[in-house]
Amino acid sequence: MSRIVDLTLTVSSNMRGVDFETKFTVADHGWNARVLHLYSHSGTHMDAPAHFGVEGTIDLIPLQRCMGPAWVVDLSGVEPRGLIYPALLGGVAEKARAGDGLLLKTGWSKHVTKPEHYRNQLPRVSKELAIWCVERKIRMIGVEPPSVADVNNLGELTSIHRTLLSGQVLIVEGLANLESLRDERVFFCAIPLKIERGDGSPCRAFAIEGAFPYEESGSS
Repeated sequence: MSRIVDLTLTVSSNMRGVDFETKFTVADHGWNARVLHLYSHSGTHMDAPAHFGVEGTIDLIPLQRCMGPAWVVDLSGVEPRGLIYPALLGGVAEKARAGDGLLLKTGWSKHVTKPEHYRNQLPRVSKELAIWCVERKIRMIGVEPPSVADVNNLGELTSIHRTLLSGQVLIVEGLANLESLRDERVFFCAIPLKIERGDGSPCRAFAIEGAFPYEESGSS
């Protein structure tokens, strides 16, 4: 019996880079509609390679790369601003194969209502882990913080993103609700908007437990 778990933050006007503007109303026009002002990296989102100057925009990412098997790694013991190394992956480090995804469960999404802490104290992907993901041909890495690296350190931010993105590892940031996952291995999907020449996009992310629609033999 399969189970779908939503891993997406609700897009709301109190998020950084998000604003809603009423355009039409039922009372005045016969229907409701709003203009959505969305920062391309707001809420739960996917980074395109172009986000850090690597070739590739969000509209050119094949859908098959946005879904597939992923390992859920429990990293709840990682401290704020702590670095995540390959050794912390435990048994997953031996089981992960080319084409798999990694979902790093840190519990960090619980801080989303404290924007300064959520953004400035986040646990980070180490350079060693970024290189490990590239060498293992990991398809996608998903994290709960709004970034895989320190947003206040441009050198680190650039190095980690470029290492992953130039190594064909997709990045999904701002995940939520990972604590609801029961299985160590799930079928994970993160579907971005198809934005022309987009450097990134908010996405709907979810996991399916108990069923795998298809298996990939390697990254594409």
